[in-house]
Amino acid sequence: MRPQLAFAFLFVTVLLDSIGFGIIMPVVPHLIMEISGDTLTDAARISGFLMFAFAAMQFFASPILGNLADHFGRRPILLCSLLAMALNYLLMGWAPTLVWLFAGRLIAGVSASTYGTANAYIADTFPPEQRAQYFALLGAAFGIGFVIGPAIGGLLGELGPRTPFYAAAVLAFINVIYGFFILPESLKAENRRNFDISRANPLGAFKQVLKYPLVTALTAVYFFYMLGHFALPSVWAFFTIEKFDWSTRQIGISLSWVGIAMIFVQAYLIRKVLPLWGPVKTAVVGLVATAISFLGYAFIPNAWMIYLVIAVGALQGFVTPSLQSIMSSRVPANAQGELQGALGSMNGLVAIISPPFMTETFAYFSSSKAVFYFPGAPFLAAAILTLVAFVLLLKTIKGHASFIQPSNEKLEA
Repeated sequence: MRPQLAFAFLFVTVLLDSIGFGIIMPVVPHLIMEISGDTLTDAARISGFLMFAFAAMQFFASPILGNLADHFGRRPILLCSLLAMALNYLLMGWAPTLVWLFAGRLIAGVSASTYGTANAYIADTFPPEQRAQYFALLGAAFGIGFVIGPAIGGLLGELGPRTPFYAAAVLAFINVIYGFFILPESLKAENRRNFDISRANPLGAFKQVLKYPLVTALTAVYFFYMLGHFALPSVWAFFTIEKFDWSTRQIGISLSWVGIAMIFVQAYLIRKVLPLWGPVKTAVVGLVATAISFLGYAFIPNAWMIYLVIAVGALQGFVTPSLQSIMSSRVPANAQGELQGALGSMNGLVAIISPPFMTETFAYFSSSKAVFYFPGAPFLAAAILTLVAFVLLLKTIKGHASFIQPSNEKLEA
C-alpha cells in the first residue's frame, strides 16, 4: 500500500479519536458537580485528581505498549487502545459515583498509547526528512477533531452532562471497526524485535533514551513545555465558567476555535515554514508564541479577546512535530515504538504533576481564601514553564553542533 494512502487511514483514525476526546471536555465540570454535589472550585480539584489517575496509568503503561508495538506491530496495539478508550467513555457516562469516574480514567490511562503508536507508524513509513510534516498533519487531524468534538459536546451537553460520553463511546467503537478492516500494518517483520521486560518500563525506556545526549536534551525541553501545556486542558472549562460565566455551548465554541487554529498551523503553515526555517527555528518560534499566549490568558480582561490569544497560541503546533522529527531521526526502525513509549511515559509523568498543580492553583486563586483573586494564575505558571523550555532549547542548540542531522547511532536492539 502506498505510504500516503496508509497515512490517510491513520489520519481518519486519529480524527475520530480526537472527536471523541473533544466531545466530553465542555461537560466535565458539570458531570463532576452532578455526581459529587460539590461547588465549581471543588470540582476543579477533583478534575485534577482524575487527570492524575489517568497520567499515573499512562506513565507505567506507555513503555510496555511501546515495546509491544515494536514486537507485535503497530496495528494490534492501536486497535486494543481504541477499544479500551471506548469502554472508558461508556463507564464514565454511566458512573453513579466518583469511584467509577476514577475507574474510567484508569482504563483510559492504559489505552493512552494511541497517539504515540500513530507517531511510530509514521516513523515506520516515511524517511526522517519528511516526518515533521506528517507528525504535523497528524496533529492537524487532532485539531479537526477538536473543532468538531467540542462543538458537538457543547450542544449535546444541553441534554445532560452524560450524553456526550455515550456519543464519544459510539465514535470510539466505530474507530475500532474502521481500523480492524482498513488500517494496514506498518512495521516490517525484519524491523521487529523481541519483547524485553527490562526495557518495557519507565526506567528501562528512559535508560535507552538517555544514552543519546541530543535526545535527552530535547526530552528535557519537551518535559517543561508539556508541564505548561497541560494548563489549558486542566482548567479551561473551569476558568471560563468562573471568569466569564460561560455555558457548555460557549466552552465548546471556544475549544472548536482552538481546533481551527491548530488545523491551520499543522496542516498548512508548518509545511511552509519548515523548509525555510528548519525544525530548530520552528520549535523556537513555537515556544515563544506559546509563552505569549499563556500570558494573554492569564491577564485577559474581556471574553472576546480569548479568540485573539488562541490565534497566537496556535503556533504551539510548531513545537511537538519539530522536536519529534529530530528525536525520531536518532533512533533505528526497531526502536521507534520504544522512543514513543518513553515520550508517552514522560507525558504521563508530566500529567501526574501538572494537572493537580494547575487545578489546585486555580482553586486557590478563585476562592475566598486567596491573597488576591486571580483565576488566570495557572496560565501565568504555564508561561514561566514554557520560558524554561525555551531557555533549555537555546542551550541545546549551542551544545550540539550537528543538531538537526540524523545520527548513525542506534539504540540497543
